Amino acid sequence: MKILNLGCGTKVSNKPEVINIDWSIYLRLKQMKIFAPTVPLFIRGERLERFSSLPENVMVHNLAKGIPFNSDSVDVVYHSHMLEHLDRDVAENFLTEVRRVLKPGGIHRIVVPDLEKTCRAYISHISTCETHPDESDKHDSYIAKFLEQSVRKEAFGTSQQNSLRRFVENLILGDARRRGETHQWMYDKINLKAKLINVGYSEVHVQDYNTSLIPSWTGYGLDVDEKGNQYKPESLYVEALK
Repeated sequence: MKILNLGCGTKVSNKPEVINIDWSIYLRLKQMKIFAPTVPLFIRGERLERFSSLPENVMVHNLAKGIPFNSDSVDVVYHSHMLEHLDRDVAENFLTEVRRVLKPGGIHRIVVPDLEKTCRAYISHISTCETHPDESDKHDSYIAKFLEQSVRKEAFGTSQQNSLRRFVENLILGDARRRGETHQWMYDKINLKAKLINVGYSEVHVQDYNTSLIPSWTGYGLDVDEKGNQYKPESLYVEALK
């Protein structure tokens, strides 16, 4: 079996059948053998920890240039919290590209923030605030869950740096949208299924973090943490068949 883990970041599987693929700035820096040892001079804290924890078994590739595999050659394609960062027309092209590389009957497993769950929590908190006014101070956090990453202008990591470092990073790397950090659209079980059917998938099934049509899926560790718990709570899990 051949499984592609697209836009993996640091969440990878060491199983030999999994090919982890990403194009983050950290991976590109790590690939530069001469420059990589100097990285601790420029980044620190959580970002340095993230850089140091990057695994070796990652293919560095820009998915904007397509998926570097032949048509009808892959059994499973997986990506988590990636699709919402693409413009809607780009997302449709990407889903079509995934379908191209899948074998007939292949499985496309998608994980995205679940807009339905986020909205239900937001509406529920309105009721809570009406009976418990002291909860009102927390209400913006419920709005932020589905809106903040859509309106964010500056990359979160950069915003935590001192003024000089912020200026340099924004000048070189650009704003949050240019870095692919912002949400361009949100999905629920209705619009995601419709989009998948529209680009030619034959069946679409809603799953949970620990259920799948992929044999022994939980053993790959991509939707669970090191303790076997759900890795990305409040997510929507969908599988589409070619």
